[in-house]
Parts: sequence; structure tokens; C-alpha cells
Amino acid sequence: MSHWETVIGLEVHARLATESKLFCACATAYGAPPNSQVCPVCLGYPGALPVLNGRAVELAVLFGLATGSTINRESVFARKNYFYPDLPKGYQISQFDRPILTGGHVDIRVGGELRTIRLTRIHIEEDAGKSLHENPWDDVPDDVTLIDLNRAGTPLVEIVSEPDVRSAEEAVAYLTRLRQMLMYAGVCDGNMEEGSLRCDANVSVRHPGEPLGTRTEIKNLNSFRFLARAIEFETARQASVLEAGGVVVQETRLFDPSAGETRSMRSKEEAHDYRYFPEPDLPVLVVGDALVARVRAVLPEMPGARSRRYQDVLGLTAEEAETIVAQRELAEYFEDAIRLTGNLRGVTNWVKNEVLRVLNDRGIELARFLVTPAMLARLVDLVDDGAISGKAAKEVFEDMVESGEAPDAIVEAKGLSQISDPERIREAALEVLAASAAQVEQYRSGKTTLFGYFIGQLMKRTRGKANPEIANRVIRELLDG
Repeated sequence: MSHWETVIGLEVHARLATESKLFCACATAYGAPPNSQVCPVCLGYPGALPVLNGRAVELAVLFGLATGSTINRESVFARKNYFYPDLPKGYQISQFDRPILTGGHVDIRVGGELRTIRLTRIHIEEDAGKSLHENPWDDVPDDVTLIDLNRAGTPLVEIVSEPDVRSAEEAVAYLTRLRQMLMYAGVCDGNMEEGSLRCDANVSVRHPGEPLGTRTEIKNLNSFRFLARAIEFETARQASVLEAGGVVVQETRLFDPSAGETRSMRSKEEAHDYRYFPEPDLPVLVVGDALVARVRAVLPEMPGARSRRYQDVLGLTAEEAETIVAQRELAEYFEDAIRLTGNLRGVTNWVKNEVLRVLNDRGIELARFLVTPAMLARLVDLVDDGAISGKAAKEVFEDMVESGEAPDAIVEAKGLSQISDPERIREAALEVLAASAAQVEQYRSGKTTLFGYFIGQLMKRTRGKANPEIANRVIRELLDG
């Protein structure tokens, strides 16, 4: 396998975060009863005419700006003709030779190396309905396929990459960053379980330097793990076919997660098989300067740029930066906290370790997290000021998570304040040494391992409240002075 090079291009379908469908006013809410969000337009009734959703265009332009794509000021919708039970019109309204966006790129980092994945195009299209081959109703025969057209007509952008991806690992990194960018911009909610983000992988193998090989398309990969497993299997399968003297057939394949393999679905269609022609019921889509300017004004900083800023300006490691920028809400939480305290390192450690741990363990979003950035910043300051110990801070944090109470109130209620006054600690230390004359003599005779004993006695006398750093310094000065 080592002498084969894998060549991968990805086609990602992202559902646009609009409240209504692409060409009608039907709702797009997920989970509604089957066929309850439909009308003559998305059902394909004769004479029903499409009207373009302006918000979908804005979201497409927004993502084009995020990826550095060229925004084509004129683009054309086209009919993509094919028959399938969940496509009531007998065609899908998409874009073909004149899409709204061309070019652009997505930067990824794999194994410490920065890679740029070029984009071919991004176009707007409507989704099809959903076929249910395994139905949950007792009164419906098992051999019947049911059709739910709630999804028909929901707006998508299809993001087509150049064949720049070279491994399953790179494919996952690309899809991860793409999903982050879509969510940062508010273009798509990124929910792969609900089908908001679906990925098709075009895979081929070749010897390095040779022309591109025959590719197969693996459809509807809806998780990062399935994407990686499907590419790894298909790469090995194609290499095995070629090494045996066979020929790779251009086809569409499906990935079977239970078997961990791809299986043939149908021969791969070419563009001419779909008989594309301009949609006669929609005019040319014109994107004006005013729309672009309005959308550019709300474009947030993308995760890649934010990660570089965290590394270059704040001094975070690449791993720390990527962990924090993975979610826009977490990055904004982090920045709000560091604005309120001078301890950048303290906030970084709390966010990437404790905050993320709680969010992941409890399966909650930051919107439901009771510890605000201001509360976290105050907790960091309490430790820095010597008011509480690091151990006590963790206890306070857990209480904050449960109650949403301010850290100062918890410290006072639980008596967790730390003694940081050197004179008070010195008085207690003198009492410890006076009560431990024999141990003091042994220490000064060379048994320095007793130092821990004195610290322990001091902590016992102060009920664990002595600042450890100051306690260590005071004890050492008294013993060695």
C-alpha cells in the first residue's frame, strides 16, 4: 500500500440556517411530523412557482467571504433532472455551470504541517425528501418504503473541493475545519446526526506523479469516523484491484458501518446524464455591492485566524489554541474571561481543563453553564492574590458549577480563605518549631527530609489555610537562619 497515493476530493452538503425553505415559505424545523411542512411548491404540484429565499443567498455569500471565494455577481439556477421517489418534481433546482461562488480555500493542520485545500465551487441548491426503508409503524408492512417530504426544498450549499486531500486523516481535518467555519459564521448548525451536514468522498489511487486514477464516489457519510473508515477501506480496495491487474470502475458506492466496507450502489452519472438546463421560472441571480457589504459587516473572525492570533499574540500552543477555537462560544467565553484578569495562563488552564470537562461530562452547552466568564476570572484572581489555595479553588469551582453562586460568597460560606499574611504564618511556624525541638535538632544535624514534617505540622496548626509558598519560605528561613 505504501507505493500508492490516495487522491480525495470532498463534496459537502450543508443545510443553510434559514427558517423557511429555499423556494417557498414552509418551515425547516427538524423533527416535525412527516409531511407536515409541505406545500404545492415543495410537493412539485403543476403550476406552483418557486420564489427565492433571500436569506439563503446572504448565508451563501457569507460563507464565500469566509473561504475567500469569488462571489459571482451573476449566477444561474438550473434543473438537475433525475427520477427518485423523494424528488416530487422529477428534478432538483441547483446550480450548474454558473454557480454563485467559485474558488476559495480551507487551511488545515495535520501532523504539525499546514495544508491548503482548494475549493472548486460553492453553489446553492434545494434538498430532496427522505426515504424511510425501515418504518416504525406496526400497521405498515416492512417491505414498504415511506416518503417524508418535510426536507424537500430545504436550502443547501454544496461545497466542492479540488482533489487536494491525500489521506483519511486530512479528510477528517478538512471536514472538521469546514464544519467549524460554517458554525462560526452561523451558516449551518453543523448537526451531522440530523443531516445538517453530509459528506460525499471521491476517492482514487495512483502512483505518485501519475495522472489521476478512476474515482469512486462514496455517498452520505454523516460522521467523521465513518468518513475515515470509508476512505481507508476504499483506498485499500482500489489498490488491491489494481495490483491484481483489474480495473477500477467509476461508480457510486455506499459505506456499510457494520461491515466496515463500501458497496456498489450504481454506476456514476456524468453531468450530461442529468440534462441540466437553466431554471425557466427563476431569473438570473444578481448579487449587488450593497448585499456583499452588508454581509461582510457581520462576518466573524474564523477559527483558523483566531487560532493563529491566540498563538502569535497570546502565546498559546497550537494544541491549546485549537482546543479553544473549536467552538465559537467557547472562544468568546475565553476572551471575555481574559479581559477581566491579567492571568492569561490561569484562564487558559481553567477553560481547556475544567470548563471543557464539565461541559463534556454533562453534555451541556455554554448557554446553560452557570459559571460566567466574570466568575471564572474572579476565581483566578482569588488564587493569584493568595486568598485561596489551588486545591480550594477546585472545590469552589465545583460549587459554582452546581449553584451559579459567586466565588467570594462560596469562599466565605465554606471558610476556605487562605492565610497569606507572612507574619501570621511566622507566628504559627515559631509555635511548631518550639513544640518540635528534637526534630529541629535532627534537621540541623543533616536530616533535611524532616522539612516536610514541619510543613505538615504548620498546615495542621493553621487548619490547612496557610499559603503553601509562604509557609515553605518561612519555615526554611527559620530552620536555616
